[in-house]
Amino acid sequence: MRRALLPLLAAFAAALPLLLGAAPPAAAASAVCALYCDTRDPSLAQQETFPTANLNENGRVIELHVDDVDAMAWASIDDGKLNDSVWIDRSWDGGSTWDGLLGQAWIPSTWTGTRTLMYNMYDPSDHRRAVVRACGDAAGVVCTSWVHAQVCTTRCDGAASSGSTGNTQPVPDTTLSGRDISLHVDSSGMAWASISGGAPGDEVWLDRSWNEGSSWPDGSSEGRVSVPSGATGTQTVEINIDDTLGRLYGGAVRACGRAVTGQNGSCTAWARSTSVRTSAAADALMYSYDPYNAWWPSSWWNSAVALTAIIDYTRQTGDTRYEWIVNRTYQVDRVAFPAGTRSSDAIQGDFISQATDDSEWWAMAWIDAYDLTGNQAYLNEAVTIADYVNTLWDSSGTCGGGVWWNQQKTYKNAVTNGLYVLLTASLHNRISGDTAWLSRATTAWNWFRSSGMINSSGLVNDGQTSSCTNNGQTVWSYNQGLAIGAAVEMWHATGDASDLSEARYLANSAIGSSALVTNGVLTESCDTLSATCDDNQKQFKGVFVRYLAELNSAAGGAYTTFLDAQATSIWNNDRDSLNHLGERWSGQSSGSNPNVSDWRTQASALEALLAAP
Repeated sequence: MRRALLPLLAAFAAALPLLLGAAPPAAAASAVCALYCDTRDPSLAQQETFPTANLNENGRVIELHVDDVDAMAWASIDDGKLNDSVWIDRSWDGGSTWDGLLGQAWIPSTWTGTRTLMYNMYDPSDHRRAVVRACGDAAGVVCTSWVHAQVCTTRCDGAASSGSTGNTQPVPDTTLSGRDISLHVDSSGMAWASISGGAPGDEVWLDRSWNEGSSWPDGSSEGRVSVPSGATGTQTVEINIDDTLGRLYGGAVRACGRAVTGQNGSCTAWARSTSVRTSAAADALMYSYDPYNAWWPSSWWNSAVALTAIIDYTRQTGDTRYEWIVNRTYQVDRVAFPAGTRSSDAIQGDFISQATDDSEWWAMAWIDAYDLTGNQAYLNEAVTIADYVNTLWDSSGTCGGGVWWNQQKTYKNAVTNGLYVLLTASLHNRISGDTAWLSRATTAWNWFRSSGMINSSGLVNDGQTSSCTNNGQTVWSYNQGLAIGAAVEMWHATGDASDLSEARYLANSAIGSSALVTNGVLTESCDTLSATCDDNQKQFKGVFVRYLAELNSAAGGAYTTFLDAQATSIWNNDRDSLNHLGERWSGQSSGSNPNVSDWRTQASALEALLAAP
């Protein structure tokens, strides 16, 4: 890409902001925000590496600097003269085209060098991966090599497929004029393609996409190879499916081939790794995480529960690839937000909003984060939220107690009070010498059990009427699960066997009820083919299985068979080739009412996969 020559006066005017400590002129390309936005000061970089050789042009040194921690790059020029310049080129299609002159900076009077600001090498929110290079004009334009053309995780793109460990085929082969074209994935998440039954000159290759197959500008014809003379088949080298360095999770690949006897070709379906089902589900969930805004757009409490699912995955598997989002979410989202930014309600700071249960979900996420990391700040955050929720405990005596659902004090329901018992008991179980939280937990638990919200069938209805009776509204799985979790946490707090008995009664009532289970599979009332769950309800079943799993551990594996049945049905019936996990765990669908999937259903199903021993 060539740069038009600039008049001397314009060059000096452009250099003036550097003398004043301001940013250089903005490039025409749109700014990219990942962890940080383009034009970050290099002095804030967490790391400085030099991944490609410097250039020496007429005595000037042009250098590319990379911070792989923040996934950003900048360029510098040294030993130069007045009006020499340096900039970054960034390409989203492997170097075929590029946004040029990013951060272009000119050496001002009395200086011998300068540098650009930092630019992102990845765009995880929009699912793009760039290559970058440093360029300079020092009486002649030169550029370094493109950097990060290969994806490197455990191994780099281009590794020999003959040395792979494991071989799964996540999608059916495709055929072409008698040839068989196959996609293979190994245990480390790398893929390769093969062709068999062909002739010399046939070709096979891989395509790689960062946006689930919508486009693949920097991943076309990866490892393309021809069948050699005297052979009927061959296979490509391996490439990575994900790029964890760029926080690009849930990449997709497909195998493609062309027959030498014609110009026609054929490709398999797009697919992701299926070698470990919990990892596959977590990858697909992380695909939707927005690292810059640090949540899953655009649901506030659902993001807390999705974060909990990722924390649970990390704790259970020891896979730390996603642990960074815990602190990222904490740092970005603990501030206040106006209404319409994170929720229809204003967020008042410390994850608190007028919806009491939303605040409680975040408190439980930070308790889970504390259990994972031991970071006291997370436990302190949970205490801050719990202190706020405690102010909504009804001390006036309406219905004998209970926590109000919102700041307007209009309703008392199962989710708010089940969460309150769970939260207060969890704090007691983690704060040495505590008595205050145990006292609150005990009071709240006794009130909840006598509130009437647990009906005569052992199922939890949605809440109370204004006359303090069971309102008979829908039995939701998450209310049942929270009641089970509260009972188990109280048992841990007190050792009272009656609490564990209560948990088992609630669990047995749910599993034996047609209101929550159909043909052995957990089924919300909105999961039927004649209904559709809203964005809140999509995530309910995951809460139930999470707390049933805790009871299962306390009850000696009494619910293992049921939990395993959920995971098996999800994996076998409710999953597509990109490991999307849907709303209906049975996998049932109809033309007028398909089995939808999004990150909420993904987080819910991930908890079920984690719950199966």
